[in-house]
Amino acid sequence: MSKADGTIKIGLEVHTQLTSLKSKLFCSCSSDYRGKEPNSVVCPVCLGLPGSLPVLNKKAVEYAVMAALAFNCKISKRMFFFRKNYYYPDLPKNFQITQYDKAGGVPLATNGYLYIGEQGKRKKIKISRIHLEEDPGRLVHLGPIDQSPYTLVDYNRSGIALLETVTEPDMNSPREARVFLQKLRSVLEHLGIFDGSLEGAMRCDANISLAGGTRVEVKNISSFKEVERALSFEIMRQKGLLERGVAVKRETRHWDATRRITVSLRTKEEEQDYRYFPEPDLVPIELSEEYINKVRSMMPELPDDRMKRFMSSYGLPRYDAGVLVSSKALADFFEECVKLYNKPKDISNWMMSDLLRYLYENNLELQESKITPEKLVEMIRLIDEDVISGKIAKRILPKIILTGKPPRKIVEEEGMMKITDRQVLSELIDRVFSENPKAVKDALVDEKAVHYLIGQLMKKTEGKADPSLAAKMVNEKLHSIKKKT
Repeated sequence: MSKADGTIKIGLEVHTQLTSLKSKLFCSCSSDYRGKEPNSVVCPVCLGLPGSLPVLNKKAVEYAVMAALAFNCKISKRMFFFRKNYYYPDLPKNFQITQYDKAGGVPLATNGYLYIGEQGKRKKIKISRIHLEEDPGRLVHLGPIDQSPYTLVDYNRSGIALLETVTEPDMNSPREARVFLQKLRSVLEHLGIFDGSLEGAMRCDANISLAGGTRVEVKNISSFKEVERALSFEIMRQKGLLERGVAVKRETRHWDATRRITVSLRTKEEEQDYRYFPEPDLVPIELSEEYINKVRSMMPELPDDRMKRFMSSYGLPRYDAGVLVSSKALADFFEECVKLYNKPKDISNWMMSDLLRYLYENNLELQESKITPEKLVEMIRLIDEDVISGKIAKRILPKIILTGKPPRKIVEEEGMMKITDRQVLSELIDRVFSENPKAVKDALVDEKAVHYLIGQLMKKTEGKADPSLAAKMVNEKLHSIKKKT
């Protein structure tokens, strides 16, 4: 984790859809709205038509309590819903049903925390509250938000169950904010209530202030990468203003991921602008100790416990185990591989280096790729059976990820099998020696220079020469020359 800057304070409001629910928060409309015709998954309740009445989704409360327990929160035994009043096109009834923590309001849970970072460098990020609310509709702009000639509205998303997690301003760098979001996502995915790979399933508003300035909110950031980028830009923008003696305005800004800048949306609203008052169409919710304990008993293994098990059961270093459990899909993939081939450290190495790097560089989720545990294990077996070298494996891995073809088939089709024929290698070594007389001369007196000759041989074979046999035969050739001289 990068060194934190104490002059920077970052707090996050993270909105995560409870994607495992089959229906919306207050009506029976399907929660499966992605890819559907705009404004087709709606009803009088989620459209806010006069006379319609909300009914709370019982399963949403169960999932939210589960999250509160995982976030080490104090759960309210009695909670209320409030109306948050404001006009915006994505709110068809001009208010949002949410929860409030003032004026007698009680959110689902308060005073929680999550730890981020490595052992010895762990940092406690306090969670002030979590609550349930309904998702607004989706606004579609033609080009950048501040340049679009008009706005389209799709209400299919309106009414989807959202869990909002509000942190204290305990993060001091964009990197810490990103790591916290990764941890939060992993916890929710391990609970089985959330799928972070779905478009728009997690959105984040970041509140950031610098010493000498005031708080600015950056709205609707949609990924870990973008959170880090948005906050880094906003830090530079605010620093520039303060250095010029210009006051930082308290406002709401939008992160434009295409131009990689924040743009002003509006002056930041005060709480009184929302005119919160209790939702008259929903009764208070009572949560008994018996109910909370029942939910607790249903909870699965969480990332921190899974990390400890990876270390004890598979002998992985803490760092490796931490990376693998940072995503439930990644941890599940690893365990499936180990079931097929009991070489946990080899599997971990390939996943953490080449596999994750390729996914990151190509902005792919593991679930979006075509690789399977069976195919990764097959590739590792080919290395262990001396069919291919590690260098060849690095070349075929992207092909497996993109096409899903079996590794052996790729190797056969592209003639990538390891060269172990001594006659073939001997002829290639002769050519390498004749083309590099100075390197040969150096290698006769300096063992380190031998590596250059081996490298040239590997280059000629496009990495297909058996590395240990190649090194052995190059050294044999040098020894033969020494004897003659």
